[in-house]
Amino acid sequence: MDLLLWGVMPYVAVTLLIAGLVWRARYDRFGLTTHSSQLQESRLLRIGSPLFHFGMVFVVLGHVVGLLVPDSWTDAVGVSDHTYHLVAVSTGAVAGVAAAVGIGILVYRRFTVPAVRRATLRSDHLMYAVLLGAMLLGLVATVLNSSGAVDYNYREGISVWFRSLFTLQPDYHLMGAAPLAFKLHVVFGFTLFALIPFSRLAHIVSAPFKYVFRPYVVYRARDPRELAGRRPKRGWERAS
Repeated sequence: MDLLLWGVMPYVAVTLLIAGLVWRARYDRFGLTTHSSQLQESRLLRIGSPLFHFGMVFVVLGHVVGLLVPDSWTDAVGVSDHTYHLVAVSTGAVAGVAAAVGIGILVYRRFTVPAVRRATLRSDHLMYAVLLGAMLLGLVATVLNSSGAVDYNYREGISVWFRSLFTLQPDYHLMGAAPLAFKLHVVFGFTLFALIPFSRLAHIVSAPFKYVFRPYVVYRARDPRELAGRRPKRGWERAS
């Protein structure tokens, strides 16, 4: 079971993620959107969306640093384990709570506003369940680890296992020794990766980066003297 969960499942999830996004980019390019419901309701959206998106940005950055940066690197630059965990827990908790509150507002909005509820896709129900599960399990694991209820250093276990995935030699025994909360968090996380191409989360790869590099739109001011002798164009007239 450890081999299947921690040695096979991550590669299956990443394969579904890449293959699904490639397929949608080729055959459903104009479907890679958020299916925005801003026209149906905007008050709750203005609160929940920034909280969720900005919170998730810092959550993802925290995961990248925690999983990909070995403890030997932080030791080399003079950052002690205590300082690292203090900064990681404090910033991660704030970002995680912000993202959790934001997604909570968005879910409440989606299921209580009739117009937004009618625009909800069937895939949204599964996506929201997995996303909320991954976030809540991450917060639970953080609280248990920081409070001392679970004596576990994820940088010596989960992080080493995660980096071993890139060498195609996963050290699944390390992940098998992790506490249950961390295991469930990882399972929900990779399940979310596999669901991205088949849900509205696919919009994360459709950001309009080309807008930054597109040429300027040139507007030419017309000389007022050219318009002096012209009659105004006919507009809408009131029906008699």
